[in-house]
Amino acid sequence: MTDLENFKLLGIALVLGLLIGLERGWRERELSEGMRIAGLRTYGLISLLGGLSALLARQAGPLLIGIVFIALALILLAAYSKNQNKFEDIGITSEIASMLAFILGALAVFGYAVLAASSAVVATLLLGFKPLLHGWVSKLDQRELEATLKLLLISVVMLPVLPDQGYGPWQMFNPYHVWWMVVLIAGISYLGYFAIKITGNRLGPIVTGAFGGLVSSTAVAINLARIAKHDDTLHNTLAAGTLTACATMFARTLLLAFIMNSALFHKLLVSLSAMSAITYLAALLLWLNTQPKRDGSGDIPLENPFQLGMALKFGAFLFIIMLLSKFLQIQFGNAGAYVLAGISGIVDVDPITLSMAQMHKQGLEIAVAAEAVFIAVAVNSGFKGLISGMIGGRALGFRVAGPLAASILAGWVLN
Repeated sequence: MTDLENFKLLGIALVLGLLIGLERGWRERELSEGMRIAGLRTYGLISLLGGLSALLARQAGPLLIGIVFIALALILLAAYSKNQNKFEDIGITSEIASMLAFILGALAVFGYAVLAASSAVVATLLLGFKPLLHGWVSKLDQRELEATLKLLLISVVMLPVLPDQGYGPWQMFNPYHVWWMVVLIAGISYLGYFAIKITGNRLGPIVTGAFGGLVSSTAVAINLARIAKHDDTLHNTLAAGTLTACATMFARTLLLAFIMNSALFHKLLVSLSAMSAITYLAALLLWLNTQPKRDGSGDIPLENPFQLGMALKFGAFLFIIMLLSKFLQIQFGNAGAYVLAGISGIVDVDPITLSMAQMHKQGLEIAVAAEAVFIAVAVNSGFKGLISGMIGGRALGFRVAGPLAASILAGWVLN
């Protein structure tokens, strides 16, 4: 490389160190000069040291970088030991940031300037978000931590090692595809759980129902119907929450179709969008007529955000639905898929949506797949209107079933 190119890379290395040093210097700005392990200038110099070491390593060999890095680590260790005697509790964040600055400076000179810059920005954000991150950790309970680890287990650890090929009758069982669907549903439910926990009932049932619909619109409908059974002054509010959850279910079905099969998504887009819009509008009108209670009595109780046993059961149920869909289609044609869609729609819409998305890739007509999903959505919506009336009373049932019937009619016309 020319001297101009080397100066440019060393300049980038210096800037990256100064970026990290800016955050560290600001956080430790109230400490006296001798009490800081490193400040703005020091981080810039450390990153520049990494860049110069990389530059010299081109001639002397990569061992030089290792030697300089070890020397830096020893200096930081000595500084840490010195400061540990001054403070009862001292972390090693600044020391790690210093070593990272060195590595980023070396990366920039070795030609990975974009990677080094991106890493420096991310590292600075992590350093700057300390209060926010620590606040999240302090609010995390044990079951939520376990749920996070389990979700990472099934997605990051298990999913990549599963075989991506068909087994069994009609080659319907593809472990990778089935498990990917399990991860997808578990992830949506996981996000919905924390959305409910963060917003709670502060913004009313419209927001609560929207996030609850990501987890289970049927569960939202049952819970709100139970509340209506004991408090008949909340019919408009509770119906608004139920309808919002149902409208979110329509949108969630579209999201699943978009992720799994773009052709199915486009086929369902108009009808499900209309159903969602009509139901959201009805929910809004009901909510505007009644102010929600602020005492928390209408909150949706939160269960475990992720249960591995439930994920396994969902995967097994999904495979059974896919297998039955193929069998009934072979035996009875399109009518078999429609019957199964209606039956499974009573329980849940997601399995039939994922099943139809997969079967279309294996030759099922897109019109048949879309009609089956619509039937499941319509049956599921009708079921929620029914249970709202049966559990919450006639007044709540009328407010829920009426708009859902209108949305089903609109979707049937547009499908």
